[in-house]
Amino acid sequence: MGLSVVDRSRSRWQRFRSREVELSAVEDLLRAVRDGRGGAMVVRGEAGVGKTALLEQALAVVPQARRLDAAGREFETELSFTALHELCVPLLDGMDGLPGPQRAALEVAFAAREGAAPDRFRVGLAVLGLLTSAARERPIVCVIDDADWIDDASAQVLAFVARRVGDSPVALLFALRGPVAPGLLAGLPVRAVTGLGPEDALALFSSRIHVPVDERIRDQILAESRGNPLALIELARGIGIPELAGGFGPPEALRVPERMEAAYRKRLAALPEPTRRLLLIAAVEPLGEPVLLWRAAELLGVGTEAVTAAEKAGLLDIGVGVRFPHPLVRSVVSRAAAPEERRAVHQALAQVTEPHWGADHRAWHGAQSVLRPDESIAGELERSVDRAHARGGVAAAAGFLERAAALSPDPDRRSDRALAAARFKHQAGATEAATRLLATAQAGPLDARRHALAELLRAQIEMGGGHRVTAADRLLDAARGLAPYDRALAEMTYLEALTAAICAGRLGERSRLAQDARTTRAALATADPTAPEPASSLLIDALTDQLIDGHANAAPLLRKAVDALVPADSVQVSDVRRLRPACVAAVDLWDEHAWRVLAERYVRTVRELGALIELPVASRCLALYRIHAGEFGEAAALIDVAHESAEANGARDSSWADIVLAAWHADPDRTAALSETTKILARERGQGWVLSAVDYATAVLHNATGRYQTAAQTARVAGEHDEPGLSSLVLPELIEAATRTGDADLAERAFERLAERTGVSGTEWALGIEARSRALLSSGSRAEDLYKEAIDRLGRSHAAVQLARARLVYGEWLRRESRRGDARLQLRIAHQELSTIGATGFAARAARELSACGDRPPEATATPFDRLTAQELKIARMVAHGATSKEAAGRLFLSPRTIDAHVRNIFKKLGLSSRSQLRALRTRLPSDPHDNHTTC
Repeated sequence: MGLSVVDRSRSRWQRFRSREVELSAVEDLLRAVRDGRGGAMVVRGEAGVGKTALLEQALAVVPQARRLDAAGREFETELSFTALHELCVPLLDGMDGLPGPQRAALEVAFAAREGAAPDRFRVGLAVLGLLTSAARERPIVCVIDDADWIDDASAQVLAFVARRVGDSPVALLFALRGPVAPGLLAGLPVRAVTGLGPEDALALFSSRIHVPVDERIRDQILAESRGNPLALIELARGIGIPELAGGFGPPEALRVPERMEAAYRKRLAALPEPTRRLLLIAAVEPLGEPVLLWRAAELLGVGTEAVTAAEKAGLLDIGVGVRFPHPLVRSVVSRAAAPEERRAVHQALAQVTEPHWGADHRAWHGAQSVLRPDESIAGELERSVDRAHARGGVAAAAGFLERAAALSPDPDRRSDRALAAARFKHQAGATEAATRLLATAQAGPLDARRHALAELLRAQIEMGGGHRVTAADRLLDAARGLAPYDRALAEMTYLEALTAAICAGRLGERSRLAQDARTTRAALATADPTAPEPASSLLIDALTDQLIDGHANAAPLLRKAVDALVPADSVQVSDVRRLRPACVAAVDLWDEHAWRVLAERYVRTVRELGALIELPVASRCLALYRIHAGEFGEAAALIDVAHESAEANGARDSSWADIVLAAWHADPDRTAALSETTKILARERGQGWVLSAVDYATAVLHNATGRYQTAAQTARVAGEHDEPGLSSLVLPELIEAATRTGDADLAERAFERLAERTGVSGTEWALGIEARSRALLSSGSRAEDLYKEAIDRLGRSHAAVQLARARLVYGEWLRRESRRGDARLQLRIAHQELSTIGATGFAARAARELSACGDRPPEATATPFDRLTAQELKIARMVAHGATSKEAAGRLFLSPRTIDAHVRNIFKKLGLSSRSQLRALRTRLPSDPHDNHTTC
């Protein structure tokens, strides 16, 4: 059947509104099976259209059913009964209950005994008997994938069975690529699955693309894909190639499956030469404009009659737009042409493209049409960079400048352009190309300014893939070199140096580097009269103070810096460098609102600018907030994005966020396995901060599972290094572990450090954690008052996991005070909230405490939330976590008016009257199994 619409490894299915009719039909069949009635259905659609995903979604309505799978395989079509055997293997223990002739026929069919070719009627009766017998225990759903390729014998038997299961709770679902074959599955209910609707296709494509794409190019891709999810996913992967961002690039750079390319090349070879040339014009003109196509064709001597053969071959459709049957066909056509043919087509397109509306495309085509250096074309490319950047992000700008450098006859201009191209390439995640262009720039004449810029880029490349300790020193040197020429860039470079020092953590010399930065920045006061950006300057001063003088002394300046950044909402290039340390500062200030706003803007900024080198870091910053808020599913989606973008960049990836999430899920095997490899990589790269993050995660895991001694040891190590952005998370773990092991001195020292930080913050999150931690160190009525204060304060924060843990430790304290009734109340709520969030280790801890109280965790029962539809549940979760109608509408591709109508229905079903009441229920809302949205 091909690739599913959604990557199975994520276990999060995306529900499309344009598939509701087809989905409802399959779900109705499965509900009938759940109620004791059987049936069958054929789900038909082209390869990659999403049949597998549709069936997986539908199967969610019968989680209690037993699932049996079989799949057709092209190389097994000549082997009789192979698909049937695959389906029936789990049922073969029931063969003893079959009548003798049926059992014998089935044994011969499955090569379990010798005999003449079995009677297929008896084989069919035997399989029907196996299924109906097994279905007495629980319903059975048989999924036969790629049914086009199952052998004839299996197809005949399965069709026989499918028509006779009406009285038993058995369903057979067949997935076909082609039409239903007469005489076999003909007559069974058929549900055709076609391409996604425009809104769903756009949503899927947008969820997979990580770089900006010109809207005209995007619309062309959506039209040519015809809503086929596989085509959209493959194109999204291909456009991840930096050279293709914005549509400025050779179509042959896209990856095309070998079999597909061979088939299309064969069809191309049979066409007349004028038709092949017309196809080539269409392939390298990315906008799908018929006027440009025919103008270029006229210049190249291609008449309108050339289109007839292309249309007959099913390779081109010219109407309002120019369309290929599949987006990847463009790549095949371009790759099949000789280089001189492509240059001639580019030259023709450059001549016919109007400069007043397509200057950037005109420049691009012109640049592809020549081999020798040409300053006029190079200059036109350089003048088009801003327009290309606006449409295609940094990768498109890099492509223009790289080509301009190659066409520059003057060594000075070549060095300037190569250096600028290298900077954009690095931001786009193309490190190898950036390094090559940097070498090109350095091969030419470099004055002091260019030399300083080159050293900055070299330091940034090292920061991305090298050792953080040496990168911090290199960045500091680069900042000094830039100070006389570009004060604003020097400021941002100092900020990068401090960020590198924070990343180096325990493996570096943070205070020494910060002191050097403080001293050398004095030169900026007279180096350039241009005023630096206030927010960046504030952030540098605040981080410098923090690394030298400690958090308490730096807190007021950190507050000013964060407050200066939070209100901004526009995407700025400078945000790429300053939002990461700003997120760290927000965590240190216990300001979860600023943390969320800045982390979401960080992700949005790097995506809109196409700065893929930053996307893994940005995604993990936001994932950590999602974990804090108890949104584990969204955190997992962001972590997936981090891995995908790192892989696209060719980078060795860090797994610290995966480890934190695995620890909260109480998955010791995954935590341990990831920790081992992550620590090795962190030491190689000088990432001391990552080592502390792993220690923090380990402490969470062991606190969850009751191994308090180990939790105290790892939390103490992390706490000793006082890593910015981590201490707010580490110290509460250390205090809880130390109190459980009876190490009062360690707990008191950790609490003193915690109170110093929470005292200067004053947020509900900070004061709630302080109250909970102080309660662990207290006794009697004082402890109870503190536990209640912690629950009250954390209930007004977004710290869902910490609120549930406050109820847990309060319940444990109540049980030790022999107040079992009160303890059961708190522990039941804690268990429910922790289970809903997915913090299974802490939920199990709550369950053990309930057992010690003579109770047991409540069984899963129907709740008012069960009255909500899947869409309503998704909207309820968004609104409960603070989304406005406009924000929810943007994420679900609905109108704000539609969202408001859903909200009214939600209020009615839940007996609510306001959004604030819904927000109060946010930690109790169940997860939506179809919810696959992410903030990014």
